[in-house]
Amino acid sequence: MPVRVQTEDFDLTAEVAALRARNPKIGAVACFVGTVRDLNDGSAVETMELEHYPGMTEKSLEAIIATARERWAGIEVLIIHRVGKLYPLDQIVLVATTAAHRGDAFASCEFVMDYLKSEAPFWKKEKTEAGERWVDARVTVDAALARWGIASGNRTVD
Repeated sequence: MPVRVQTEDFDLTAEVAALRARNPKIGAVACFVGTVRDLNDGSAVETMELEHYPGMTEKSLEAIIATARERWAGIEVLIIHRVGKLYPLDQIVLVATTAAHRGDAFASCEFVMDYLKSEAPFWKKEKTEAGERWVDARVTVDAALARWGIASGNRTVD
């Protein structure tokens, strides 16, 4: 499955090995692992809780992969995104892409992560010493999408 939304942690080495085993023509693998920071906007983060819409979220992630495959022929993509309560240093997300050459692997991985960060239906709530707060999308996310010629809010799902 190229898309998994789960509460359990993931093993980066095992996931990349499984992705590579699918295609002997792979010459490059690029990975991004996002983790929970212990500090955000000047406040210590005790926990982060991620919520999503089951079914809708997976469909959105699959559409992001389809868009990436239109741009980079022959790539393989894996997205694992955790939900539920997480703590500083916990892994949140894995995006891994494979391609025949490193340029396509790097570019497609960055594209998928930029698109996911802006368009996938996840909501984050941080618990700090001051209480709980929802984390808003950042302007830098919209700028990252614009770099790919995509306006924020242009969802690829029905």
